[in-house]
Amino acid sequence: MDKLREMEVFVAIVDRGSFTGASEKLGMSTPAVSRALNSLEARLGTQLLARTTRTVRPTDAGVGYLDACRKVLDAITEADANVAADHLNPVGTLTVSAPVLFGQRFVAPLINAFALRYPEVNVNAVYADRTTRLLEEGVDIAIRIGHLGDSTIFAVPLGTVRRRTYAAPAYIAAHGEPSHPRDLMNHHCVSFTGVSSPFEWVFNENGSRLPVRLQPRMIVDLSPAAVLAALDGVGITQLLSYQAAPEVLDGKLRTLLTAFEPEAVPVNLLHIERRGASGKVRAFVDFVTDSLRSNPHLQDEDATAT
Repeated sequence: MDKLREMEVFVAIVDRGSFTGASEKLGMSTPAVSRALNSLEARLGTQLLARTTRTVRPTDAGVGYLDACRKVLDAITEADANVAADHLNPVGTLTVSAPVLFGQRFVAPLINAFALRYPEVNVNAVYADRTTRLLEEGVDIAIRIGHLGDSTIFAVPLGTVRRRTYAAPAYIAAHGEPSHPRDLMNHHCVSFTGVSSPFEWVFNENGSRLPVRLQPRMIVDLSPAAVLAALDGVGITQLLSYQAAPEVLDGKLRTLLTAFEPEAVPVNLLHIERRGASGKVRAFVDFVTDSLRSNPHLQDEDATAT
């Protein structure tokens, strides 16, 4: 039994005046209470309680130890209360990172609502199409799209997206539609470095990975630039499903090679603090998780429809 539990048992015996009373207060059996006290006395090497058939009272050593136990247990109770209050009324500066377009469409509105809900929290929002390093860059929370490899980071699953291939109807009318990923070698392609290697796009054929080497017409490092290039007919591009969803719904872009799509890509909310997370971190995680999980663009089956 841990030391704090033994202290609780000792204080409860004194407060209730009996082993039975302590067992009722703590929800333990009377033999368990007795074992806890015996363990405590053995560890300290002294007798804390003088027992008779009718009374239980602290010894001289027990009186002094009782006061120390009360201070320790009161401090823990106060600390727990402060953490709970911190969760309800968080304060401080919270740094949140997300990919540019994902952040603009889905995270920024939630950050704005969070800032209004918790006026004592200042938010530093970092939108970048690169992998931010939480510890090194002082990031409290990051939205990451992709498979994770860092076991030191706590991940909250939010959903999945798909890597898809797109082109404008005008481009397809002028150049034809590829029926197999290898046909892309004969097309103009716009590579977005945030999703694919500039010179190799990956597909799936009969459950096996299918890489296709390209000589792209254009390489960009921002998803809106890739979307705009595809809309303007520069070429075929490969993006994550949420990045082109509005344009697909409006009929401005078409999804190509759907039978060869790679496996879904996970979307996670990351933070460092596994246990006892600070109030600002826990409050933000609680605030945004349900909203993001219910977002149709993060659901694999809905992504397929777009």
